[in-house]
Amino acid sequence: MTLTSERQIILFKPQGRIDLQGGVALSQQMSEVVPQPDHLWLINLEEVDFMDSSGLVSLVNGLKVARQSGCRLVLCNVQAPVRLVLELTQLDSVFEIISTDEEVIGVSNLMAS
Repeated sequence: MTLTSERQIILFKPQGRIDLQGGVALSQQMSEVVPQPDHLWLINLEEVDFMDSSGLVSLVNGLKVARQSGCRLVLCNVQAPVRLVLELTQLDSVFEIISTDEEVIGVSNLMAS
């Protein structure tokens, strides 16, 4: 899992599976970041090929923390198996999901202005 911070963008890049173990790892990484108002938490799911309910819990908890702190949490590059889980649980309507790197750059530019 990779974590980078530039300007007001915090990038989380989990890899492989977001199951119990992966969900705990993602939650730990998110808890290590002190959320600041107007930060963008970007979770790049490009390298995630599986997510179960434990992964959903870590994403929902992250969204809750982000919103309480005035942050914006965005999912990007969501792969088909993960998108299916989000759609089946109707969480695709709760999360802001963007699909392309160009959209990521657009979100970054919005945060900078």
